[in-house]
Amino acid sequence: MTLFRQLLIFTLILFFLLFSGTWIALIQGTRTFLAEQLASHAQDTATSFGLSITPHIGTEDYATIDTMMNAVFDRGYYKSIQVTDINGNVKVERHLNVAIEGVPEWFIKFVPLGSPSATSSLMAGWIQAGEVYVESNPGYAYKEFWNIARMMSIWFAIMGLMVAVVGGLGIRYLLKPLRRVEQQAEALSRRQYIIQETIPRTRELRSVVLAMNQMTNKVRSIFEKQAAVAERLQNQAYRDELTGLGNRRYFEGQIKPRLERKDGNIKGALFLVQVHNLQTVNKEKGYQAGDALVKRTAELLDAATTQYGKTSLARLGGGDFGIFMPDVTPSVVEGVATDIIEGFSKIADENLALTENVGHVGSILYTKTATLGTLLTEADNMLRQAQDEGPNKWKGGTLSDIDEKAPQGQEEWRATLDRVLEEEDLTLYAQTVVKTTDRDQTYHREIFSRVIQEDGHVISAGVFMPLAQRLGVVAALDRVVIKQAMKVTREQAGADHLAVNVSAVSLKDESFLDWIYAQLQNVPETMPKLVFEFVEYSAVQNMDTMREFSTRVREAGHGIALDHFGSSFSNFGYLQSMRPDYVKIDRAFTNELGKEDSDSDFFISSLCSVAHSLDVEVIAEGVENAEQFELLKELDVDGVQGYYIDKPGPLDA
Repeated sequence: MTLFRQLLIFTLILFFLLFSGTWIALIQGTRTFLAEQLASHAQDTATSFGLSITPHIGTEDYATIDTMMNAVFDRGYYKSIQVTDINGNVKVERHLNVAIEGVPEWFIKFVPLGSPSATSSLMAGWIQAGEVYVESNPGYAYKEFWNIARMMSIWFAIMGLMVAVVGGLGIRYLLKPLRRVEQQAEALSRRQYIIQETIPRTRELRSVVLAMNQMTNKVRSIFEKQAAVAERLQNQAYRDELTGLGNRRYFEGQIKPRLERKDGNIKGALFLVQVHNLQTVNKEKGYQAGDALVKRTAELLDAATTQYGKTSLARLGGGDFGIFMPDVTPSVVEGVATDIIEGFSKIADENLALTENVGHVGSILYTKTATLGTLLTEADNMLRQAQDEGPNKWKGGTLSDIDEKAPQGQEEWRATLDRVLEEEDLTLYAQTVVKTTDRDQTYHREIFSRVIQEDGHVISAGVFMPLAQRLGVVAALDRVVIKQAMKVTREQAGADHLAVNVSAVSLKDESFLDWIYAQLQNVPETMPKLVFEFVEYSAVQNMDTMREFSTRVREAGHGIALDHFGSSFSNFGYLQSMRPDYVKIDRAFTNELGKEDSDSDFFISSLCSVAHSLDVEVIAEGVENAEQFELLKELDVDGVQGYYIDKPGPLDA
């Protein structure tokens, strides 16, 4: 029971006790008064009636006495009047049966008045000739008594109602600070930090509010320090201070796990970008000019690759930059390289460089298993060839020992995607995610979409999604995947939750949002709950949309999560407002576990501390061996995903 109700009930109990005491005292006082009045009335009547009949008693004129008695008795205030002689013989009498109308029987028993009586002597000269006996009728007294008691009760009831209403409003007003403290405590349990600006004047409440504000500030400070430590560690280990991009260590950490993937989807591209004559710019224009050129180049590369969520972008040193794009096609490589070269021309127009020759690009597309060293060597060869061809040029090559089964040209891709959308011809693969505390306990299963060609060749989403973004059909593809996922039963999924990858770009499509909100309301209980996973970088760039989407999805009983967490150098503070169900640590950090010069252990531990303080769970992806699994378990990671646990396979299998 709330304190408000307790105080209100206590106030009403006090009022009831006060009313009961007052009511009983008033009833008893009124009863005593009426009883005395009845007795006095009987005595006065006996005396006055006796005096009036004294002249007739000596002559024994009882007929006259009878007439005079009728005049007195007919008024109805008497139960009995008798005239007796000196021997006690009744000479004249009148009796009335008492009928008390309109008064409850319980009231009569509760406050008995009785029938007071009185006598008066009759004299004949100096000799007593008889006696008059008068007994009062309590009927009228009871009726008046009942009316008084009833009106008093009604007034007390009205006053009690007023006390309840006015007292309730007063107590509610006085307890406002406590209600705000309650809201503050509930918000604190959700890791939301609310400070009460209005401090109550009541000393006790003032102390409580000030103490609560102080505690909230301390808890917020602890969270911010935890997040700051994790961010600082990440920045120091993996981020270039000047541009905000990743450094060489970050670049290598992002690429190696993807090159070592075992799912058979070996495809991607690596770019090397070099700014021309950066050292000369530093000497002739100063280091500030050189830094401005480097930062402008970083902005250019980010703009050219920002639509591809899995892209890894880093400054390798000086004016050298690296770009890694897994699962891309030749047309995407050509489009990115062309955008960069056109951007170099804009930089030249801005007079940030010494000449129009701003830089060059070399790219290598690989369609077979390769090492990072091989890709860097081949990309560097392409870069040198681009430099030989003239200013602001790019050169691309291919590292392949097989014929591509997938469509190569943009028009072929367009035809393939049109067919997939028209026929909704996507095959769902799934991979199991388990809890670190028990490998036999499934956390959820993650859905992957595949296109299977007529010859049986399987094309992963990572291959066709970049072009789908350029063609503007990402939302349509996401709709097909979600529609198929909603047909999967718990028995087919083998889990209570299915994780579905969705592009943040789709959330900008109002028709897609309306459709998915409507669909989520109709998901049967027999179907697993859906968790929508978004690449961290894209989610952070669309924070407002993500918050609204998260609210609507959770209202329908489903959830959201962040994928490739830690690869975008985002401020961890956004977790507080977004509150995903879980985050998946990028496989680059998993791959670094256990290495002597790696800070991944401490980074993952700090991340878990920050996430767990917000009730956000942490999953590590890319777990390939027992050593990584045991380390992640020690670091308090909640779930793991990778080939050590399960390989992706057709969902219906």
